[in-house]
Amino acid sequence: MTIASLLGSLSVALGAFAAHKLKEILPADSIVVFETGVRYQFYHVFALLAVAILSERFKNKWITWSGNCFIIGIVLFSGSLYLLTFLRFVEFSRASLAGIVTPFGGLFLIAGWLMLMVAVSKK
Repeated sequence: MTIASLLGSLSVALGAFAAHKLKEILPADSIVVFETGVRYQFYHVFALLAVAILSERFKNKWITWSGNCFIIGIVLFSGSLYLLTFLRFVEFSRASLAGIVTPFGGLFLIAGWLMLMVAVSKK
């Protein structure tokens, strides 16, 4: 619950930052990348909250791993998109390398959902 709360507040702050400040300094395509990171982070904050609540009822390793996968997925998926946006801003010539991590984050997010499914079906 604590991590979900922190990531949720960070989602709102980053979304507001993108809407107000980033739009002044970055091209539209970079804003879209950043906002995708914020959107997926926010979606998975709700998944983390659900895992925290469900973990009281479904006490098994799958529910724990579901939450862990969501956290890792947020860090890798959204974090790589934030990093990609920053590297584009500073005009780093190899900014696209940050995007290599994004699919791995997506795989962790998918794994989190699948582990949640297993966790609740193991009752």
